[in-house]
Amino acid sequence: MQWTDRMRQVRIVLVVVAVAIAVVSLSVSHILVKDLSDEERNKMGMWAQALQALSNADSNTDLTLVLSVIRGNNTIPVIVMDSGGNVMDYRNVAIKEKTAEDSMAYLVELGRQLYRSGKYIKVEYGDSAASTADYQLVCYDESTLLKRLSSYPYVQLGVVLVFVIVAIFALLSSKRAEQNKVWVGLSKETAHQLGTPISSLMAWVEFLKESYPDDELIPEMDKDVKRLELIADRFSKIGSLPELADCAVNTVLDRVIEYMDRRTSAKVEIKRDFPDHDVMAKMSAPLFEWVVENLCKNAVDAMEGSGTISLRLLDEPGRVVIEVQDTGKGIRKKDLKNVFAPGFTTKKRGWGLGLSLAKRIIEEYHRGHIFVKSSEPGRGTVFRIEMRKGIQ
Repeated sequence: MQWTDRMRQVRIVLVVVAVAIAVVSLSVSHILVKDLSDEERNKMGMWAQALQALSNADSNTDLTLVLSVIRGNNTIPVIVMDSGGNVMDYRNVAIKEKTAEDSMAYLVELGRQLYRSGKYIKVEYGDSAASTADYQLVCYDESTLLKRLSSYPYVQLGVVLVFVIVAIFALLSSKRAEQNKVWVGLSKETAHQLGTPISSLMAWVEFLKESYPDDELIPEMDKDVKRLELIADRFSKIGSLPELADCAVNTVLDRVIEYMDRRTSAKVEIKRDFPDHDVMAKMSAPLFEWVVENLCKNAVDAMEGSGTISLRLLDEPGRVVIEVQDTGKGIRKKDLKNVFAPGFTTKKRGWGLGLSLAKRIIEEYHRGHIFVKSSEPGRGTVFRIEMRKGIQ
């Protein structure tokens, strides 16, 4: 199993656990809110009974307990309305209107809203069976504590979600910085280690040229040494922003084609589809060649040494587009998101760094974009590079 597959499974498990915690938290909170809501309704039932007892009391009735119950409500907003919809009394209702008329209109509208939502208790006076029986409506709302408790789980989940996102972002940034540090250190050290033997080889090649000027193999050796020098130069540029210059993309791609033609099987055909005019782009030619070479080498591996690689160059308004298409085995849909991830590879041998470096070179150094345009198992893959235009 690939390392990226394991990481994906870990992320899925973490998401499932987070969802389970959220569901449990919301369920427990819902139960607590329901219990508190039922308790407040029971309190309002007692408050309505006390109000009814107060209205039906005579001069000989002891109202101590009744008044204690009525005055004891200091948290639940309540509006008492008569049968005609007029406000008789209210408690614990915050009124923001400035004038008395606005305040009364606000209380009437709020009482009607509570009535329509079913938050009321009907208190009847006199003989309830008689047609002349009068009544009042005790309309009540949720207390501030209950409202806060209802919204608290969502606030808590929001805070936890923000914390998790920030933590993941910090971990990814730290991991990316560590990877970049390792890559840069490895690249610089590789360039440094290659420097001494390359210099020695260059000197030997010059000696051989003078000693054997007619030898046909020495020019080929010279090309290989220059190739090593180019590779060392590429490694030395990793980790520092390269200087971008206006280059003819046609010429750069032709150099890649020439290099690949000499180092691939005769069964691999490389086709070019370029405009007749030079297409200029801002680039570091050595690094850009490295990207295209990586794409072509991956294409050769995907085709298992036999097939066709097509390089297309498109001159579009404001940008230059390069497409590398092969007739290989393609990429599975589940792997498309990971092709540029460090360490991801479908080959038995390989470090899985080629496409990751290609993405770094195009997007970080050249401010371009590289992605898989299309891929179909058994039919091949198309990689697309988009870059800024240079001076024409």
